[in-house]
Amino acid sequence: VQLVESGGGLVQPGGSLRLSCVASGFTFTNYAMKWFRQTPGKERELVATISDSGDSTAYTSSVKGRFTISRDNSRNTMYVQMNSMKPEDTAVYYCNAARTFFSGSRADFNSWGQGTQVIVSS
Repeated sequence: VQLVESGGGLVQPGGSLRLSCVASGFTFTNYAMKWFRQTPGKERELVATISDSGDSTAYTSSVKGRFTISRDNSRNTMYVQMNSMKPEDTAVYYCNAARTFFSGSRADFNSWGQGTQVIVSS
């Protein structure tokens, strides 16, 4: 299993970024996909989930209305569009997967990617 995140960077408050996660080594269409984020000294936090078909999505309350998760099953790729960004969105963002949509913060793969750093600052 390989999960490769990209698209992070420095953005001003109120700005936007689009992150990508390219997956390989498993049957992408059989898995719900998830975005997580982590800041130093804190537990990894589930940010958003998308079902295997892409028909269902879920978000943690702090990003609802600002982030949009999506996926392209033909490219084994998941995205998150982050708008109206806030300093508290600053974190390293990771992706992972789970066999079911209703799996909370469970991540089925132990092999996390390197993550992509997002910094929201003026």
